[in-house]
Amino acid sequence: MDLDVFVSAHRAEWDRLDALLRRRRRLSGAEADELVALYQRTATHLSLIQSSAPDPQLTGRLTHLVARARSAVTGTRSASWRDVTRFLTHGFPAAVYRSRRWWIPTALLSTVLAAIIGWWVATHPEVQSTIAAPSELREMTRPGGEYETYYSSHPAASFAAQVWTNNAQAAAMCLVLGAFLCFPVIWILFQNMLNLGVGIGLMSSAGRLDTFLGLVLPHGLLELTAVFVAAGTGLRLGWTVIDPGPRTRRTALAEEGRSALGMAIGLALVLFVSGAIEGFVTPSGLPTWARIAIGIGAELAFLAYVYVLGGRAARAGETGDLHRDERSASVPLAA
Repeated sequence: MDLDVFVSAHRAEWDRLDALLRRRRRLSGAEADELVALYQRTATHLSLIQSSAPDPQLTGRLTHLVARARSAVTGTRSASWRDVTRFLTHGFPAAVYRSRRWWIPTALLSTVLAAIIGWWVATHPEVQSTIAAPSELREMTRPGGEYETYYSSHPAASFAAQVWTNNAQAAAMCLVLGAFLCFPVIWILFQNMLNLGVGIGLMSSAGRLDTFLGLVLPHGLLELTAVFVAAGTGLRLGWTVIDPGPRTRRTALAEEGRSALGMAIGLALVLFVSGAIEGFVTPSGLPTWARIAIGIGAELAFLAYVYVLGGRAARAGETGDLHRDERSASVPLAA
């Protein structure tokens, strides 16, 4: 496309749209119809320029012009409790459901990795000796040792807040850093599985694996699921950079990035629940079976939320991205 010829052919339309947007008086019916038509044509022009002959200065001008026109045509819109409700019942669960082909394999492979690390640590004393001195290992794994007192070492409320903050940061890093070709996400996930596997191995070698699982499972099921969802979504975002499919790389990354941002907000709420369980249920005096039952119940509730509400919303066309009228204008692409 010859950009100079294209600009010469359509500059008058852009100037006319700008003039209509600057009108301080109320537009007539004919002028309003003209504004809508010019807005639609200018949005198409912007998409053509972005895909065929990107020019930063011209793209910036038309982006600003299209944004002003969109505001004039659709009116300003502010968030409401209805938006929050829709996000929680449609957007977030649909985004998690759509990402299941990424986070479910991530969860399975990570769990296997943690189990292998746990077996390796438990069956190789020389590996244990590289972790800490024998006296320190005994102090960590003995009844009333560090692994047990960790969950009751601080007041429940402050401990829950600390756990929630740390886990939310880890999930956000997985989502944000996924755009860097997946490698940071893999490293963060490996570190989490390494810590879990070392705990399994050390407590297993001390003959106290049941105690360790009784402390980890109540909050760990939901917590790890949230981390796996974040990691899977981050990997999906990274793969979008490598293979955007029929969309342009910019469009694909924008769509998946907006969805990932919504996932970060939703997963923060999920991790808040797991943090509350870790702060109040895990160190409580409840029997082990009761604490584990609470953890399993929270996990099953989340999976039902994703597969029932999320599956229904996804089949209805929900993606977790912005509504169609809130996205940047674009032209269709051939399959």
